[in-house]
Amino acid sequence: MREVSQVINGKRVIVKKPELLAPAGNLEKLKVAILYGADAVFIGGKEFSLRSSASKFSLDDIKEAVEFAHAHHATIHVTCNIILHEDNLEGLEDYLLKLDEIGVDAIIVADPYIMSLAKKLNLKLEVHVSTQLSTMNTTAIHFYENLGVDRVVFAREVDYQDLKEVREKVDIDLEYFIHGAMCIHYSGRCMLSNYFSRRDANRGGCSQSCRWYYDIFEKDQQLNHDEIVPFSMSSKDMSLVDELPKLIELGVDSFKIEGRMKSLHYIATVVSTYRKLIDTYCADPDHFNKEGYRKEIEKAANRALCTGFFKDFPDSQYQLYNQRDEHPTQDFCARVLHYDASKQEAMIEQRNYFKVGDTIEFFSPHHENILIQVKEIYNEDREAVEVANHPMEILYLKCEQPLSEFDMGRKVLTNEK
Repeated sequence: MREVSQVINGKRVIVKKPELLAPAGNLEKLKVAILYGADAVFIGGKEFSLRSSASKFSLDDIKEAVEFAHAHHATIHVTCNIILHEDNLEGLEDYLLKLDEIGVDAIIVADPYIMSLAKKLNLKLEVHVSTQLSTMNTTAIHFYENLGVDRVVFAREVDYQDLKEVREKVDIDLEYFIHGAMCIHYSGRCMLSNYFSRRDANRGGCSQSCRWYYDIFEKDQQLNHDEIVPFSMSSKDMSLVDELPKLIELGVDSFKIEGRMKSLHYIATVVSTYRKLIDTYCADPDHFNKEGYRKEIEKAANRALCTGFFKDFPDSQYQLYNQRDEHPTQDFCARVLHYDASKQEAMIEQRNYFKVGDTIEFFSPHHENILIQVKEIYNEDREAVEVANHPMEILYLKCEQPLSEFDMGRKVLTNEK
């Protein structure tokens, strides 16, 4: 088993710090993910990727992503994780060669043919086994090792005890989901979308049918008519923010955040929170204080959270998302473009409605959270305005404490002030 910690100058520190792997649906989100602390980002090209609606990266975009990531000491993983049908084979070899030429660090694959082709082509990039293959045991991992893959992404259904046992028995890199949506079928291998909307979930077209609301009938009798909302098969979102120290101590190589379709604010909040947690714990694990991290995560959550399968097999009351219990505590409203220290003024890009009198919390990877009450708002013509209600409008706010480019502003809801 790999050495995770050492005693240095009389204090135990984590020497095997896990990679923090974040999602990105476009270049703006990718840059924010890296600036807010991601060690690696996974993205989808316009071909051969699940979540096709979230795969906005052309080859030119991927090249720009690689250049930005490498300049900031981060890596790029590209999803090639569809289940191949016969009509998907054309162009695959050329696509893999181009990804390798661009400098992509890894591809995430779910089809055995792509695994074997990548090795046959002698590509420099790594090959990672997708969670779509539902890997849950050492025998399966050894099978993929013999194919020459570099990393295995565990199925979301692997609990802590199984993960601990597997980690002790294998040397290959292991990647584990720590945050994000949970599919109702084994690691997303679902046919509901195919049946209900004729969109193939395993070829990038999932319509998220498990999140629809349903009435339940036995013959002609409706069973859920007294419910507040109709039945949903979808799971609550997973968050292991309180369990992360256990995973760090196991020596898991990579912590994965799900959410290529999530917002800029979501990416920044979740990535920065896990970044700070990992760094703080690794620096002094024996005196770690976990207070505050969950509250920070909940500022971006719009669905109830659970720990998924981490602790054991969850029952329906624990995991099923069948009540409207979303609880975001803040609304993303601004992104900082520039700060003028001489004027104590921030130039921002408006993202959602706010007005004079609101309280905005600015957060960043560079400083502690800053709360300001909006006393004045000025537009580009330097005219005073009472409300910011034009998306992407350039505005100016007074702020005595310095802000940085790419800082995010969240409007604090009344009951959270």
